[in-house]
Amino acid sequence: MSVNEELEERIEHAKEPFDRKVAVSMASIAALLAIVSVAGHILTTDELLAQQKASDQWAYYQAKAIRRYESDIARDVLAALSAGQSGVQKYAANLTRYEKEANEIQGEAQKLEAESHVRGGQALRVHFGEVFLEIGIVLASLAILTKRKDIWYISMLSAAGGLATAATALFIR
Repeated sequence: MSVNEELEERIEHAKEPFDRKVAVSMASIAALLAIVSVAGHILTTDELLAQQKASDQWAYYQAKAIRRYESDIARDVLAALSAGQSGVQKYAANLTRYEKEANEIQGEAQKLEAESHVRGGQALRVHFGEVFLEIGIVLASLAILTKRKDIWYISMLSAAGGLATAATALFIR
């Protein structure tokens, strides 16, 4: 078979309605895959940022705890040296303030950790959706090669399942 004859045969196969339907569905699945992939990357980035913010809050919490402890020591030293009630009261006030601030900081750190876990769960769902969309593209390619409609239907089911799985990430709070 000459090159021209083979090209003409391929062109005729490409014009077949089944091949066109599958090719359009593959292009649609690929577009959806691109959207879902970007969403997955955004969610993963959000997860990492929230975790970093939580780590920063915990470091801030530790710094406040150290300051509270230093004020506690200074108060005890001044009381032992009889430096006067004003010095003792100053450090006692610091102690109360640092405890209050530490509780606020701890609450914010826990909130950021929870947000990170939510974003991680969302990202995981979106990434699983990506896998099913990719499988849909592979099966659609196989359907064109084998000219089997059942494989194409399975590819469409896989793509629909992938899109649905990715969409469930919106419901995780």
